Amino acid sequence: MSVYGDRAYEAFFKGYNCSQCVVVAFAAEMGLTAEQALKMASGFGGGFGRMREVCGAFSGITLVFGALYGNTDPALKTQVYTQVQALAESYRARNGGHSLICRELLGLSQGPSSPVASPRTAEYYKKRPCPELVRLAADILAEYIEQHPLPARTGKEADHAAV
Repeated sequence: MSVYGDRAYEAFFKGYNCSQCVVVAFAAEMGLTAEQALKMASGFGGGFGRMREVCGAFSGITLVFGALYGNTDPALKTQVYTQVQALAESYRARNGGHSLICRELLGLSQGPSSPVASPRTAEYYKKRPCPELVRLAADILAEYIEQHPLPARTGKEADHAAV
């Protein structure tokens, strides 16, 4: 487990969606404030706007990966896609559901017909794997960063963002 996993896990219990939890855990590394990170990831929760498609925690991995390792050269797409697919395989292998799909990880047969988020109650937290999934996603990303170090940042970029 990593400090990033702990940050993501704690953010979930503050009411943030899965994508926001992962992204805010790495806000400082991306040179963002917590507010900027939370806003950027807000639409990816619930499997893209609560449609239960791609898991928000994995969307968070992809957002952070792009911010830290992405590029602007169209000729380099394959390099990025290769790394994202490797991260996806790691997430699938380790998440217990062998999926990237929110509804499958939640054991649902289909996505909801409403965009209204479920209230965060004690019962909600008991039946959701999401806190552990956001921890896992952040841990996988922390492992990747450890294996692929980023150049040192200075000044404002190095300021630590807090949730």
